[in-house]
Amino acid sequence: MRWLRHRYQPCSPLGKDGRRVSGSAEHIELSRQAAAEGMVLLKNKNSILPLENGKRIVLLGKASEEYIKGGGGSGDVTVSYVRNFYDGLKIKESENKVQVYNGLHNFYADYVRRQHEEGKEPAMTVEPELSREQWVSAACFSDTAVICLCRFSGEGWDRRCALEKEFSMDGCETWEGEDALRKMGRQVFPKGDFYLSEEEENLIRTSEKYFKHRIILLNIGGIMDSSWFYEDDSIEAVLLAWQGGMEGGLAAADILCADVNPSGKLTDTFAKRLEDYPSTEGFHDSSFYVEYKEDIYVGYRYFETIPGKRERVNYPFGYGLSYTKFDIRVLQEEILQDRFICYVSVKNTGSISGKEVIQLYYSAPAGRLGKPAKELAAFEKTKLLMPCKEEVVKLEFPLEQMASYDDTGKICKSAYIMEKGQYHFYIGTSVEDVEELKTVYYLKEDWVTERLAERLKPRKLSKRMLADGSYETLECSEYEEIKRPAVFEHPSELEGIAPEVRYEKRQTLQERFYPKYKELADVAQGGISMEEFIEGLNTEELVWLLGGQPCTGVANTFGIGNNKKHGIPSVMTADGPAGLRILPECGIYTTAWPCATMLACTWNRELVRKVGAAGAKEVKENNIGIWLTPGMNIHRSPLCGRNFEYYSEDPVVAGEIGAAMVQGIQSQNIAATPKHFAANNKETNRKHSDSRLSERAAREIYLKGFEIVVKKADPWMIMTSYNMINGTYASENKELLSDILRGEWGFHGTVTTDWWTRAEHYREVKAGNDIKMANGYPEQLLENLEQGRLNILEVKQCAKRVLELILKLE
Repeated sequence: MRWLRHRYQPCSPLGKDGRRVSGSAEHIELSRQAAAEGMVLLKNKNSILPLENGKRIVLLGKASEEYIKGGGGSGDVTVSYVRNFYDGLKIKESENKVQVYNGLHNFYADYVRRQHEEGKEPAMTVEPELSREQWVSAACFSDTAVICLCRFSGEGWDRRCALEKEFSMDGCETWEGEDALRKMGRQVFPKGDFYLSEEEENLIRTSEKYFKHRIILLNIGGIMDSSWFYEDDSIEAVLLAWQGGMEGGLAAADILCADVNPSGKLTDTFAKRLEDYPSTEGFHDSSFYVEYKEDIYVGYRYFETIPGKRERVNYPFGYGLSYTKFDIRVLQEEILQDRFICYVSVKNTGSISGKEVIQLYYSAPAGRLGKPAKELAAFEKTKLLMPCKEEVVKLEFPLEQMASYDDTGKICKSAYIMEKGQYHFYIGTSVEDVEELKTVYYLKEDWVTERLAERLKPRKLSKRMLADGSYETLECSEYEEIKRPAVFEHPSELEGIAPEVRYEKRQTLQERFYPKYKELADVAQGGISMEEFIEGLNTEELVWLLGGQPCTGVANTFGIGNNKKHGIPSVMTADGPAGLRILPECGIYTTAWPCATMLACTWNRELVRKVGAAGAKEVKENNIGIWLTPGMNIHRSPLCGRNFEYYSEDPVVAGEIGAAMVQGIQSQNIAATPKHFAANNKETNRKHSDSRLSERAAREIYLKGFEIVVKKADPWMIMTSYNMINGTYASENKELLSDILRGEWGFHGTVTTDWWTRAEHYREVKAGNDIKMANGYPEQLLENLEQGRLNILEVKQCAKRVLELILKLE
């Protein structure tokens, strides 16, 4: 019964020879490896990279010093150090691989320090202007400049391409300038967020006058404008270095100096302009709703399908360069019963060791439902191949994966259908760099692969996109108005209220308990069943289990359980999609891993499993049982401020990489928590915003990654999102939680809310949301039980799932 450790503080170190694993050298090295494998080489004209041995280089840009290891909010991590680009290349200089110009080092370091002291957020600083003397001195040292740019975003706010419409909480639109926003205490987003700032444009423009060769390093967490370097032949190389955790600067140096051959591939489409993404129109129209009018045509599904949009792409989904070349040959392709199977030979024909990602796509007949031109079906990454070495990879997927959901009854309502016609298959290294296979799957009649029931019907989505770029109208209706208690009418007053506030009242309740109790350990040892144990809990004890509990130890996101008289430990939770998040004042350093998007760009399931397992060991060592990761939301728009916490625009990549992370975490008997379920693709006013989307888009795009994770990795917990889905809060949505998640997918774990939701606790319990974090409202639950709006069986079912989760932990 190792779960009993949660009764005690602190834990013993889990490393060898009594050493701690948290922030250990082994974990930091794994973080560096993952960062290097997730970097994507976008451009390499004239093979300027890797840098020749001993090459002199000049680092330009404040981002050479101001390295952004990851995003803000729950994705932040307290670390012992961070290596920036300058640090990483200086280490390579000590190995005689490059020579780095030092003349700008102190200038940039002092500038960044002063900006931060003045209150500037990371990467919100302005690019400084260099004097002519600085330019001349740098150019005398080398003809090659490495220009470093960084971007930062975080939880609770979205990115901007420039100053845009602002919205007050009553929905009134205003147009404000920077000065007015500052006076109101509002956050001011720099003009250069998605696009280059004027200062950055000046840096890049001036650098062309002084340097023959220019290389760009992008330290970013999400998509930014790429046209300025895509269209400029004088910029010879671009390395998308993402946000690589605490060793990101050294990992980038590994790539530049060929200690690692780049093998990362894009998990998003880089279009020419922000307005080329269909989600851009309307993204900031309202702070109270988002209309998903592009429907299933998200990311490459849009650009590959809608007429005239393919030429609007700079770098396609799945794209990434290497320092070597690979010969790819299809050895065998066949359909066996209900599966498509393909064997592909991958041979390294270059002079440097490397890895390649093989991607399998399919094309379904457009039929009456309309389909994307291509959809990812499967992928595999090779091991590290030495020159002239070969590996055969196997790709396969079930034919039913090609079915589409009919939500309006064009063929068979509320069913997944493979329409009659020809299904084609493609193998390649990006969605555009593919070759069609010989095998064609032909259906003579429509095949209903699965019959379901209507769920999540939209009521205020006016129209949705079709495969030809036109729109079809949808039936609309009004939402049912729900009268909520006064406490929920002014939710801002609840923000930050900790469970401790209600803890004294709990002690009063516990004084009424009987002197002899059954303990949870009796269930673990097989002495009694869980049902018998729950029958031994009174109503007050049951409802207290459905809310968060006070923090203990180093935890800062509260816990679950916490009934000493019945031997129920208080199990702590922790933030951290990019690593275990412990507040700085605790004095504990952990490992900052690459951001989620970067991990996805590795396309390496086994590597992600290792990261998950290593991170979970740190969670366990600090006496925490539930890790609030991975983030599973779709990159619907480049403007979502939290995209760095999520994997991809594609649900198959998100699901496969997310499943690998969950498997790694739970291999250590720590609970993973895929989040935010579901359709949380915008941070602005996220606790009140309504995501309006069709049932088909929900099932095929925004729920699909979660479905893959549930069926492949069996996560022990899932976190619901703040937002509403077609008018109903996700945590109150019975169709989402009971009908789809548990009924259709077979999920049998625990569901938690996100922290301090605006939904009502008793409605969440009725929907199948087991626990309300960071604290519950037991008095409200008791009142609704007495008034008959809540059933004791519903309470017991939720409590049972909470207790079953605790028994799984170590």
